[in-house]
Amino acid sequence: MHGLINRSLECFLNDTYGTEVWQDVVKAADLGFEKFESMLEYDDALTYAVLEAAAVRLTKSTDTLLMDMGTYLVSSPNVKSLRRLLRFGGETFGEFLHSLDDLQDRARLAVPELDLPKLCLQGSPDSGSFNLLCKGPHKGFGWVMVGLMQAMADDYGALVLLEHQGGGDGVEEISIALIESRYADGRNFSLAGPVRADA
Repeated sequence: MHGLINRSLECFLNDTYGTEVWQDVVKAADLGFEKFESMLEYDDALTYAVLEAAAVRLTKSTDTLLMDMGTYLVSSPNVKSLRRLLRFGGETFGEFLHSLDDLQDRARLAVPELDLPKLCLQGSPDSGSFNLLCKGPHKGFGWVMVGLMQAMADDYGALVLLEHQGGGDGVEEISIALIESRYADGRNFSLAGPVRADA
């Protein structure tokens, strides 16, 4: 598993539950080190060991933890770059959904070695009903996408119902019901980015 994914899991656990919990997870997973390096590759077993140890320590399911991590990746002030990357997908939540097919390629432009699942959106914009297929070798990314999309819906001010439909053979399926595109005020976002003080 790429170090960026492991590092994201580490930051999520540290920022959300504190360094004491992270230290307990490090010991329980028998990592042998305290921090993941963002640009290294790690055995998948290490990632799953950390996830399982965190689930036991926090008495939560791994699915719930992955979903919460997806929410964290968009909503935490400590992780701003991913939100910006996702918001470039469009001005509305519907446009964002249709941009997900290209997310894997956009991520590889920034980090060529990053192996994210291939996302495939199916459905009709007129009905507001979609299915998102997450295709890849690593189980659990579908739950991350559920949390991420819920946070993005809040970011856009959209009312959305999401449900993980399960999966198998390297594919996870998520049902998406876009009920109202402009249900509430979304968070402010500018394509120009923040103004630097020294500009």
